[in-house]
Amino acid sequence: MSRWAPGGIRIGVLVPFTNTNLEPDVIEMSPPSCSLHFQRTGGYEPDAIPDSNQMTQLGMFDLSHDLAMIAGARPDAICYGCTSATLTHGPSFDRDLAIRIAAETGASAFTAAGSLVAALKALDIQRVGFSSPYVGKINEKAVNFLEVSGFEVVSRADVGRNLGCYGQGALSPEEVYELAVKANHSKAQAIVLSCTDMRSVEVIEKIEKDLGKPVVTSNQAMMFCIYKKFKFPAQPNLPGGLFNRL
Repeated sequence: MSRWAPGGIRIGVLVPFTNTNLEPDVIEMSPPSCSLHFQRTGGYEPDAIPDSNQMTQLGMFDLSHDLAMIAGARPDAICYGCTSATLTHGPSFDRDLAIRIAAETGASAFTAAGSLVAALKALDIQRVGFSSPYVGKINEKAVNFLEVSGFEVVSRADVGRNLGCYGQGALSPEEVYELAVKANHSKAQAIVLSCTDMRSVEVIEKIEKDLGKPVVTSNQAMMFCIYKKFKFPAQPNLPGGLFNRL
């Protein structure tokens, strides 16, 4: 039973405070009759290169205040909107964080990293090409996360330079498209574009058309999990073949 209105749910989203792309993506993909409630979170230096150590620290950041704030909206679901913060710790940490968020708020909880895994499983994918705007060491941990989760990463494409938080969010859709093309491989059954602040959603359809295989992104995967959890039917213009699996 919804806490908000007949047929609707409240979706809470924890957003890293420099992230400017997660909110527009979630708004664009949100199911009808749902309300969105955002809580911006800290735990990192905005002007530093988000390397492996900083993302590991972010994953350990005390969310007590943020969870109390978002719980005030009495959400039915909460999305944890940073992929690399839990990718750097591994699947067990990621699952434990989702359990903690659910326990402290009473809401269903979905992490960005866990949602990538759920989306790939829904597509029955075994082999992926991976790309992100992260520095190399984070990408190594991301690949390990996926492999421990049961997937083979057959190719990987790095952005080629160290981007700060704002630099990641500033990548154009055309640059994201090129990253996906570089991550493609004949053995890859799908392309994973990881990062909630990368403008991936805008180019999912073009990538899928040009490469002939599904694309899974952090923000798209979280919203797919929301649709699946609450049994919402697919809406027109949702990005990518993933939503055909609802």
